[in-house]
Amino acid sequence: MASDDKPRRVEVKDGDQTVAAAEVTTADQAAGTVRTSLLPSSGHSPPGSRASLVDAVMDLPEVQASSRLEATLPLGDAESLERLRERTEDTVSRPAGSTTLVDADIPPAESS
Repeated sequence: MASDDKPRRVEVKDGDQTVAAAEVTTADQAAGTVRTSLLPSSGHSPPGSRASLVDAVMDLPEVQASSRLEATLPLGDAESLERLRERTEDTVSRPAGSTTLVDADIPPAESS
């Protein structure tokens, strides 16, 4: 069976330089699971750039329409992990080699 998943790249820049990026894949069906890999650039990242990346991913309409999140991030990336915990519910993380795997529920979007 062919996959209908649609990958998308999200970047956070400092001037012209990409300081963090994510690959985001969502299924075509609403309320499905979104998968993302958070990829901070090598070298120095400005404070807050990793949290900004998480916010950019979580604010995507297709992510807001999903119910579950599966994320991969570098082991020891406390800034991204903390922001994921703030933006999701029932968050579970576990190490896997040089990465951290995160499974969480995406809360419903708040009405204004």
